[in-house]
Amino acid sequence: MDEESIRARIVAAGEQGSGALVTLVATLVAEAVATLTARVSALEAENAALRAKLAVNSHNSSKPPSSDGPGRTPQPKSLRQRSGRRSGGQAGHEGHTLHLVDTPTTVEVHAPPRCAQCGTGLEGVAVLRQERRQVVDIEITRSVTEHQAQTKCCPQCGAETVGEFPATVRAPVQYGPGVKTIGVYLNQAQLLPSERTCALLGELFGCPLSEATLEQAVAECYAQLEPVEAAIKQGVTEATLAHFDETGANVNGKTGWLHVACTALLTYYAIHAKRGREAMAAIGILPHFLGRAVHDGLASYQSFGQCLHALCNAHHLRELTFVEEQLGQRWAGELKQLLGEMQRAAEAAARAGLAAVPEPARHGFLQRYVALLALGVAANPLPPPTGKRGRRAKGKARCLVDRLQRQREDVLAFLADVTIPFDNNQAERDIRMTKVRQKISGCFRSDEGAAHFCRIRGYVSTLRKQGLPIFASLSQAIIGTPVMPATTPQRCRGSVPSALPATSAAVLAA
Repeated sequence: MDEESIRARIVAAGEQGSGALVTLVATLVAEAVATLTARVSALEAENAALRAKLAVNSHNSSKPPSSDGPGRTPQPKSLRQRSGRRSGGQAGHEGHTLHLVDTPTTVEVHAPPRCAQCGTGLEGVAVLRQERRQVVDIEITRSVTEHQAQTKCCPQCGAETVGEFPATVRAPVQYGPGVKTIGVYLNQAQLLPSERTCALLGELFGCPLSEATLEQAVAECYAQLEPVEAAIKQGVTEATLAHFDETGANVNGKTGWLHVACTALLTYYAIHAKRGREAMAAIGILPHFLGRAVHDGLASYQSFGQCLHALCNAHHLRELTFVEEQLGQRWAGELKQLLGEMQRAAEAAARAGLAAVPEPARHGFLQRYVALLALGVAANPLPPPTGKRGRRAKGKARCLVDRLQRQREDVLAFLADVTIPFDNNQAERDIRMTKVRQKISGCFRSDEGAAHFCRIRGYVSTLRKQGLPIFASLSQAIIGTPVMPATTPQRCRGSVPSALPATSAAVLAA
């Protein structure tokens, strides 16, 4: 109420007598206190929200460590548990060392010229024994192959006939497939920027490529890998379990999204302008996927209901860390410990050859899980209605509790099937190198460049997972005979079992 209205009310009360004036003063004081109390509450809520926003980092959220900035304290704490093993190679680890080869490139014989004791010459004396030592080195040379097309005159009719150059030799001077393979390998597999790739080829091999020539080699490799990428995509689509994730990408100055769909043996990347369901539908894997999709809980993934889902608990652990450390709620720390116990129980069951954590243990875990979430609900009550349209802002902690309750079967899927991972680390590992590429080069200069990178990088990642030689495979791709990795998955047959047994589901329902 403005000052003029208050003055008018005081004047009107004064005309009615002192009693009315006292009553009005008390009313005005009560209104002022209520207004100030509401403002204080709103400011406290805003202050808490801003403090919470400042406290978010890679340790307690999904933000990457690179966003923490230099000198942030305390440093992020690892969520990994101590294994009890000493650092370094473990017992049974297969070492990697150099071995003597049977057919060395060159052999240098070092014979003693004379006797070390009396000085007698030893030339022509029989060898008693010899010790072999080998030095492995690299000879950086370039080779030039000249093709000569001869013209001959027919002695019978006098016509001249010209010899034909090979189909791949199209210019007076050109680079061969070896140079192109090294360029593509450095640029796409080792993430070296185009300018530095061309400079390296010039300095080491005497083949100073232009960036346009390098881009043409990348485009040739991209075209040859089209059937391979289609096979990888089909393999992921038909897998019984696949991981999905996405990350931001700058494409020609615009924000886009790089999506990954992968398994333990296959990797498929795609660039799209959108992040959510529209992009996932356009990529074409999730609409036809019938297995178990492991992801970070983005709502767009849940919209594909024909498949089962499993949520990444590494994300949940970081969010629970925030609730425990920044909001001081003990239940969050206890739930973190419980999830760790569940993970260890699932790993133990897998080592024992079991398909699932034994039912009694699952039942006990679920009872504790439900009880801790009840504490989370009590510690984070819903805010009172504001009278405004739209959903009420529940806060970070209450949103987490509601998600863990609503999607608990997806959260705890790894208990009922130990082949389901506890987290989505597979997708995060596969997407990590794409972020490294973006940090090195800054952006993709064109949509075509982004598409080239996705296809070739997905091929490289798949080769690495299957233990296939990357450089040799890219060399085959350059000449038009790409190596086809194994892409046949275990197909989903029949219905996939529910993530929770009947007795456990009854516990949760109660």
